[in-house]
Parts: sequence; structure tokens; C-alpha cells
Amino acid sequence: MIQLGGVQIDFSNPVMLALAVCAGVLVLILVALIALLFRPARIPAPLAHQLHGLSSGQERLRGNLQTVSETQAHAQTQLVQSLETRLATVQLQMQQQLAQMQERTNQSLHGSAQRTTTSLTQLQERLAAIDKAQNNITKLSGDVLSLQDILSNKQTRGAFGEIQLNDIVSKALPKDSYTMQHTLSNGRRADCLIHLPNPPGPIVIDAKFPLEAYEALHRAGTDWELKSAVTNMRTSVRKHIRDISEKYILDGETADGALMFLPSEAVYAELHGNFPELVREGFDARVWIVSPTTCMATLNTMRAILKDARMREQAGEIRKTLRLLHRDVELVVARVGKLDTHFRQAREDLEGIGTAAERAGKRAARLDNFDFEEVAPEDTPLPLAPANGRVPS
Repeated sequence: MIQLGGVQIDFSNPVMLALAVCAGVLVLILVALIALLFRPARIPAPLAHQLHGLSSGQERLRGNLQTVSETQAHAQTQLVQSLETRLATVQLQMQQQLAQMQERTNQSLHGSAQRTTTSLTQLQERLAAIDKAQNNITKLSGDVLSLQDILSNKQTRGAFGEIQLNDIVSKALPKDSYTMQHTLSNGRRADCLIHLPNPPGPIVIDAKFPLEAYEALHRAGTDWELKSAVTNMRTSVRKHIRDISEKYILDGETADGALMFLPSEAVYAELHGNFPELVREGFDARVWIVSPTTCMATLNTMRAILKDARMREQAGEIRKTLRLLHRDVELVVARVGKLDTHFRQAREDLEGIGTAAERAGKRAARLDNFDFEEVAPEDTPLPLAPANGRVPS
């Protein structure tokens, strides 16, 4: 490769080689013409021979150039055909890839649409659930406000405790073992009277709810407020204990004790946790403080006592029934003995019938072989049948 100025000449290329040869021949021709112009004498034989050689070389060069041109045209044609073939192949591959890409895109879009639809459906369901929960929360808020209205009034709060007590007692005891709103001989009306046997006797359950004192105790922000709330709590509970002890414990009518029902586990825990002296005062006054949980446990114990008392009441009836049952069994045994006697007599009768049938069969056989010439008068008379109808064996 030769570089002339900014032009690179590569002699490995047939076209460049042919152009170089043509340039050399032209240079030689120009040199020869210049020599002829400056030397007009006749051309010597060697120079004529050289000119003839140059002409022949020029013809060969023209033929070579034509061959190179044809070869280049053929190569160019093959290159164009190869490029067209490759272009068609590439175009086909691109079409296939585009089709595959379009199919994947459609599948992806379809899957995205399905996922979007599923997500929207789930979102709608969740929104519906949230809307329902919101409605429940709104309703619950209304119920809480209603409960606050109920608990803010002493009468409605007392009714709330009575309703809860009635629900617990009705689940734990039979209906005939208690009376709600029972009036005692002193004119006082108890929330519930459990009809226990003596001892201990009927026992009263009265519902109390010291809510104001409890809420004041938990709202206290200063030491003075806390001290005042503690005092109010002690005063309220002691008053309830004293009222129950004086009104619902009557000698000869009720048990030697009563139950004070607190419809709140929190108030019950507060008393046992921070006011144990009030619980002990209740024990001294024979008033036992119970919560919904402990009241249910106490009522289950009372149910066992009622069941045992009723079993004792029915013990005489049970003994009477057992005596009748024993007599019936004796009658059955006697009748079975009589039936066995009848069966034994019937079996003996059947055996006698079988023996008589066998004897009659033997005599019939003798009659079949009887010879009248050798017959002799029988002196033995036939046995007569007994009076009871049996045939002797």
C-alpha cells in the first residue's frame, strides 16, 4: 500500500493495479512521442519494435481491464444477490421477531388486563368490607353513646345491672329455682332470690354499680382529687354493703348472708386490688361481693346444692319405686316357674304320645303278618286308657 498525499493506493486491488499499469503505459507513450518530436529522423528498428510491443501491451492491458471490469461486474452482481438474499432473510427474521414480540406484548397486555380486573375486583370487595366496617363502627359508636347514656343515669344503670344479673342466673339455674324482683316480708324488693334448701336457706342477690366513684378515681389528676375519689369509693361501697346487710338478710326467711353483684369486672378488680378492707368489711357483714364471672361460678355451686336437695327429697319416692319394682320381679319369677311346670307337663305328654304311637305301629305290623290258621285266642286283655287321658308306656 502506497500513500500519495491524502490518497492511499492498494496494489492488492485488481482495479488499482490495472490503473497503475495504464498510467505507466501512458507515461511510456508520452516519452516516446516526445522523443519522436525532438528527433525527426526515421525511427530505428529497435524503437519501432518497442513501439509495436507497447501497442501490443496496450491491447493486452485493454483486454485485462475488460476482464477485470467483467469480473468486478460479476462480483458486484453476486454481491447484490447475496445482499438481497441476506436482506430478505433479515427481513423475514425481523417480521418473525416482530410477530413474536407482538404476541408477547398482547399476552402481557391481556395478563395485565386480567390482573388489573382482579385487582379492581379485590379493591371493590375491600372497599365494600371497609364500608361495612364503617357502618358497624358507626352503629357501635351509637351503641356506645347509648350505653354511656344508660350508665350516666342511676336508674337506668340499676336496670342494666338487673338485666345482666337476670341473664346470668337464667343461664345457670332452672327457672323454678329462683325468683326475680322478689318482695320480702319487710317490704323490700330483692333483685333475685335463689330458693336454696335449709341450710342455708333462700339467698338474695342484689345488683349494685358504684360507677361515679370508680370513674372519679380514674379521672383524678392531682393528689387531692385522688384522695377525694378514694374517699367517695369507700363511702359508696360501704353504703351498698350496709344496705344489703340490713334489707336482705332476715332471720328465718333468708339465708344468713347475701350477694352483692357488680356488673363490671373492672370495678370488682379495683376493689380486690386497691380496697381489700372493703372486701373484708363485706365478709364481716355477711355480704359477699361477686362479679359476672364469680357469680356464674357461685351459681353453678348452688345448682349442685339444689340438685342434691332434690335428690334427697325424691329418696322416699325412689325407695317406694324400688319396692314396687322388686314385687314385679317376684311376680315375673313366679310366673316363669308356672310356665316351666306347664312346659315340663307338655313334654311328658309328648313323650307318652310318642310311646303309644310306636306301640300302635308294632301291632299294626303284626296284623299285617297274621296267620289265621295258627292264631290262638289271646287271653291278655288290652289295657284301658287312664282317666287323665295318658297312655301308659
